[in-house]
Parts: sequence; structure tokens; C-alpha cells
Amino acid sequence: MERGPAIYAGVVFALFGGALLLWTAARVRQRRPVAHGVNPVASATLAGLASVIALILGAWCLTRL
Repeated sequence: MERGPAIYAGVVFALFGGALLLWTAARVRQRRPVAHGVNPVASATLAGLASVIALILGAWCLTRL
């Protein structure tokens, strides 16, 4: 992978994953729904999983430099 696109993709994935993880943790800690009309445990789990996957993808992109 070229350096420029790898850096850009890695930073975007890392920022998205970190922000989603912080937002999900804040919503769960306040006992507010992560997604309306969905089981609270399932929505928090799915959002947490998506954030961890985005963080892993960001780290993978940044290690390809």
C-alpha cells in the first residue's frame, strides 16, 4: 500500500473506532439506549464490536507503512 493512502485510511479508521467506542461507553454508562428500538445489550455489543474492528483496521493500515 502506498504511504499516503495508508496513513489517511489508518487515521480515519482509528478516529472513527475511537470515537464510536467512547460514544458507546458514554451511552452505556448513562444507561441510555445506543440504538432506539433495539435490544440495549445487542446494540451496545454490536457498536463495541464495530469500534474494535475499526481500531484494528486502523492499526493494520498504519503498520503497512
